[in-house]
Amino acid sequence: MRRRLPWAFLLLPLPVAFVSLVIGRYPISPGEVFASLTGGEVAEVVRALILRIRLPRIGAAALVGANLAVAGAVYQGVFRNPLVEGRLLGVSSGAGLGAALAFLLFPQPAVVQALAFAGGTMGVALTALLGWAFGAGVLVLVIAGVLVDSFLSAVLGIVKYTADPLGTLPAITYWLLGGLSGVRVPDLLPLGIASAIGLSFFLLARWRMNLLTLADQEGEALGVRVRPTRFLVVGMGTLLVASAVSVSGIVSWVGLLVPHAARAMVGPDYARLLPAAAGLGAALVVALDTLARTLLTAEIPLGVLTGLLGAPLFLVLFLRFLRERGGWR
Repeated sequence: MRRRLPWAFLLLPLPVAFVSLVIGRYPISPGEVFASLTGGEVAEVVRALILRIRLPRIGAAALVGANLAVAGAVYQGVFRNPLVEGRLLGVSSGAGLGAALAFLLFPQPAVVQALAFAGGTMGVALTALLGWAFGAGVLVLVIAGVLVDSFLSAVLGIVKYTADPLGTLPAITYWLLGGLSGVRVPDLLPLGIASAIGLSFFLLARWRMNLLTLADQEGEALGVRVRPTRFLVVGMGTLLVASAVSVSGIVSWVGLLVPHAARAMVGPDYARLLPAAAGLGAALVVALDTLARTLLTAEIPLGVLTGLLGAPLFLVLFLRFLRERGGWR
């Protein structure tokens, strides 16, 4: 039973998604939702609302949550640091810079998504290049990621400074706050392809992930080529984070906190941790996105909600970490 428990987490987003289909500014009964999904008799406006607006948005939220959570769990293991997430490698700042340039030069949704993905990939490529040049150690990669993130954030600040304050700047700022209000069916194809590749890779390689949490010498002794494997794993994690951020904007804390929640429930073994993190992350982002579009008359940016939830939880996590280590010293 314990062996099957982590895979049961993958079913957790389903009831959350069904509730999300029901509630909203235009409430829909569960029967109408079921009829819309199965091709039954239902008003055309209800069918369009379910299939063209809410369902694509919920699908995007589930993929974004699963991607960020799995990538966060992987990064925490690879870098042997419990306080690591995708921003460490410059993914978020690179994606933000790419999106800002798109808003400045070619403000079409497809271009924004493509340049955000390219920017996130570029951020990690710079981090990997610096890390490889100086030995590809864990500490070197972390420092390289911090430097790249700071540099790209500064360049993003320059782009925002030069943007039109009445048109382009508000669009950039709102995108950086995170949200899924503009997601439609065509947006799911690139996100779905990237998610299928990345999530499948990690779920199939979950047994080997445990070896990357060991010291490099121990991993080599057990037959793993640590450095190439580490770069491959980081690259696949980047694919997940960049594809998620290109659709949702900057959604913080999910990649940091969800892996800890999954680890507390199923343990540190990546064979159980990764499916549990994927299910929890998907369910959490679907639930938060539902709150974002229903709590107030105006939609709340998703990144704001994750920040309001994540900061107190991070404080609890940090205090627990200090207590386990015996206090401040």
